Amino acid sequence: MQTLLITRRLPDRVLQAARARFDVTMRDRTDPMSAQELRIALRDYDLVLPTLGDRFQPDVFGDVPNPRAKILANFGVGYNHIDVDAAKAAGIAVTNTPGAVTDATADIALSLILMTARRLGEGERLLRAGQWEGWGPVQMLGTHVTGKRLGVIGFGRIGKAIAKRCHFGFDMEVVFYNRSKVEDPGMPARQVDMAEAMAADFVAVAVPGGAATHHLINATTLAMMKPSGIFVNISRGDVVDEAALIDTLQAGRIAGAGLDVYEFEPKVPAPLMTMENVTLLPHLGTACLEVRESMGMMAVANLIAFADGRTPPNLLNP
Repeated sequence: MQTLLITRRLPDRVLQAARARFDVTMRDRTDPMSAQELRIALRDYDLVLPTLGDRFQPDVFGDVPNPRAKILANFGVGYNHIDVDAAKAAGIAVTNTPGAVTDATADIALSLILMTARRLGEGERLLRAGQWEGWGPVQMLGTHVTGKRLGVIGFGRIGKAIAKRCHFGFDMEVVFYNRSKVEDPGMPARQVDMAEAMAADFVAVAVPGGAATHHLINATTLAMMKPSGIFVNISRGDVVDEAALIDTLQAGRIAGAGLDVYEFEPKVPAPLMTMENVTLLPHLGTACLEVRESMGMMAVANLIAFADGRTPPNLLNP
């Protein structure tokens, strides 16, 4: 029976499916694998099921010239922590779990828009602290969402799902920036340049992580936003230059931000923690049992296909 390393605890249903087919070792911890653990994974196991933060980069592959592991079945749609080209050069297949995360991640984007615009986190903190003095006509006035303009940065599966929720649910006008031409947005939406997308009332970032999008949102692009604009990121933390975002917020150049991901997570900069106009979530994008089960079962299906000599359904580096 082939050996499989699972680098974090997964839902019981997924573990049962994996154990039915493979000799499973589960690393029952929440932190990413250390440099030594990454190299041991490639050296000592036939298959590896890693996830966010397990940084399989060129130096790791270079230190294990004849890896026993032949596949990294990533748990998650984002895979910027894995250098797929270096993996391919080492003879290792890489897969991910697209599709399963789309709706849950789009829901979180909408949650961040509403929470930040309507000051919901701030209001709950006020109430829990026993400082609410009762309803008043000018109490905690926020930003109306219905009928405003949404700018989506990245119009793939998740970007489109965010746009559909905002347009059909809140009658928002949608503009979007995408590096390639989108022939059929699938809904009323207009492709524009970065400046026009960033100038919307609400900006939601939904691009994949990786070298091509590292610090795509920076001081220059943030300066394109209007002072009443609200910025939301549910993609990857390093898509945003966090220092530039903090400077922009502290200077009052935008109205607020909602974040589910961070450049150096789980570290969150202290200035973000102290701003009442910033909504902070602990990377909850796909945190629903059904979604995590679907992701895990998709990863296991990729592993089983590979073990059977078939092409995995979600192969990234053929």
